[in-house]
Amino acid sequence: MLNRTIAPDFIQVNEINFIKPKAQQLDNGIKVFTVNAGQQELVRIEFIFQNVNYDQNKPLQAVSVNSLINNGTKKLSAKQIAEQVDYYGAYLQTDYGADHTAITLHSLNKHLVSVLPIIWSILNESIFPQQELDIFIQNQKQKLKVNLQKNDFLARKTFANTIFGETAYGSDISMSHYDDLKRDDLLAYFKAAFKPENCTIIAAGKFETKEFDLLNQFFGKSWENHNASVANEFNHLPIAGSDVYIEKADAVQSAIRMGNLTINRKHEDFAKLQIVNTLLGGYFGSRLMANIREDKGYTYGIGSGIASLRHAGYFFIATEVGTEVCVSALEEIEKEINILKTELVAEEELGLVRNYMLGSMLGSLENAFSHADKFKNIYFSDLDYDYYTKYIHTVKTITPEEIIATANQYLDWNAMTKVVVGKK
Repeated sequence: MLNRTIAPDFIQVNEINFIKPKAQQLDNGIKVFTVNAGQQELVRIEFIFQNVNYDQNKPLQAVSVNSLINNGTKKLSAKQIAEQVDYYGAYLQTDYGADHTAITLHSLNKHLVSVLPIIWSILNESIFPQQELDIFIQNQKQKLKVNLQKNDFLARKTFANTIFGETAYGSDISMSHYDDLKRDDLLAYFKAAFKPENCTIIAAGKFETKEFDLLNQFFGKSWENHNASVANEFNHLPIAGSDVYIEKADAVQSAIRMGNLTINRKHEDFAKLQIVNTLLGGYFGSRLMANIREDKGYTYGIGSGIASLRHAGYFFIATEVGTEVCVSALEEIEKEINILKTELVAEEELGLVRNYMLGSMLGSLENAFSHADKFKNIYFSDLDYDYYTKYIHTVKTITPEEIIATANQYLDWNAMTKVVVGKK
């Protein structure tokens, strides 16, 4: 009998086997990467488009096109699209990111022949009906109005705009931007961005020759969009640290968001910085959580993270605390950063972080879809699978001395932008 009073031994992850995709092309040159795995007759097909033609005077073009692209085509109304996709038990999702836009289809294999023509119509014949645009504008303005009353939303928005300025990463969206949305601008962006030259397809699940041939039949021949476009390129220079305080007289809690521009996934030190971040605030057992939540009781939650974008990376710390302890919380955050920069990490704590990070990576590879997600991370960062090999090696071998050196290089309190919304 298994003795459940004895915890199992820790076993460190030594190797992670990734399912690498098969690279193919449709007849018109669209790159297709296929992670063919699993026994269920189910596939996920992602049509991914790089964001282009950024205009700081029209910052909502890309995200609005993404939101409205399945709200009506030359042949199908928004209702018909929704009903037909639902009829075949499929699921259609649109995702907007600062660098890429994706249209994702989940479908049973047997229904691909019926569902793919709907997707073709969406990607080729969307017309962005004025009525749908008007509803979208009304809803988004109301949503923005509500969100602007939330301290955490305002802190996040202000922080991004402060470190990135008026680029796709940090646009300070206002009501007037929604008022300026025009159907012709959406159509122009749609024809420039949603075209075969700007498309990468990543398919995962039980995706074999029959499914690839169907994909090629519908998307490898005719495609109506071919307007000129220019890929987004942003050059973000580090800015001096600053304190941004937005007072809310009736606030009960203050939202804190702070951090700075830093390296992204392409930099050789990125894995080291991820380890430093995990120690500081990257998981539930982190130092920030132990101090500011568990010991001081200032917050329900606090965390830090590193975001890797195509043209930049940034480090951030985020929390909400009672207004009466806001200054104290900031002091404790600075204290924890300084400890990380000056004191060697105990081997027991470092071992826990190693196991957590390697276990998290292994646990995230539960099916073909998650293997495809890991491929996307490196492909759109212009990396290969050596990135993961080096990442695993770094997590397993980093020393306390290297952690101090990395923290000193990338965590500079005086260089951080510190946004507080509420009351100090």
